[in-house]
Amino acid sequence: MRAVVVTRQGAPVADNIQLAPEFPNPPPPPPGEAQLRTLCSAFNHMDLWVGRGVPGLELTYPRVSGCDGCAIVEAVGDGVDEAWLGRRVIYNAAIDVSPPPRPGDPPASHTPPTYELIGEHRSPGAHAELFNAPAANLADVGDADPINAAAFGLCALTAYSMIVTKGDLRPGQSVLITGIGGGVATSALAIAKHLACPVAVTSRHQWKLDRAADLGADLCVLDSGQDWSRDVRAWTSKRGVDMAVDSVGKATHLSCIKSLARGGAYVTPGCTTGPDATTDLARLFWNQLRILGSTMGSNDEFREIAALFRVGALAPVVDKVFTPDECVDAYRRLEAGDQFGKIVIDWR
Repeated sequence: MRAVVVTRQGAPVADNIQLAPEFPNPPPPPPGEAQLRTLCSAFNHMDLWVGRGVPGLELTYPRVSGCDGCAIVEAVGDGVDEAWLGRRVIYNAAIDVSPPPRPGDPPASHTPPTYELIGEHRSPGAHAELFNAPAANLADVGDADPINAAAFGLCALTAYSMIVTKGDLRPGQSVLITGIGGGVATSALAIAKHLACPVAVTSRHQWKLDRAADLGADLCVLDSGQDWSRDVRAWTSKRGVDMAVDSVGKATHLSCIKSLARGGAYVTPGCTTGPDATTDLARLFWNQLRILGSTMGSNDEFREIAALFRVGALAPVVDKVFTPDECVDAYRRLEAGDQFGKIVIDWR
């Protein structure tokens, strides 16, 4: 099969990418899993981490990443309903591998699942013509356009779990989203607007702010490294926003904290500028703020967002579509951060 292969670990990642015309096919699907033939695959920041290496995770190379894709179910393993065969699906790349409870373990009602990722821990991922996935992680998307379907999954799931399930965002509440342009940020914008929330966004690039305004952003702040929290608070008549969605991290954390209303939530799925942020503990306790970390989401949440996608209530932002032969250019665009929305490979 054809596959986009990370040949070795290192940066720039694009220098270690090649299209392999005869990469080994995955084995037949084991019990509980399905084998998928890729129609389109989409990139996430995770693809760069697979190329650079993940601290604490031993990865072998060559390997095939890809956490998002739209595919046709070609075969199923034992115990999987054959009604899946021939279906056009997307998949939740996050596989719950939480250990079972042991005698003496404390109650785990607040313990999040432990996830392994198809395309990170497991290879091949969706940047290949065939890969395996648990049937429990699939969602039928009917006759949806494969490009849009591939671009939807993991980012929408991450944003939904973060701001709806964990952050408990309510319709009409105000939201701040930093670093607009990435897949999670544009998904968060779509979900917030679906909930009729006024949304402020930030970016270092005016053209990205212009695109965000076209998608419904109500306040667009050009981030030149200044403390822009006063702009956000002025926009809310000094009240502050109910939620700050921040995947930027160190460079924007404190401005987000200053932008929050009393009882507001700071939610984060990542920290691209670094984890060692300066915060304001006085604001945290005095204003009774919530700080929430979030990673991906459950299969139940995945089915909820897939239902919203099927009826057209949510849609991804697609930046650019490449062919498999253009895979190195796709990685270069991702690595440069030039995209607005999702980068997709069309395998058809």
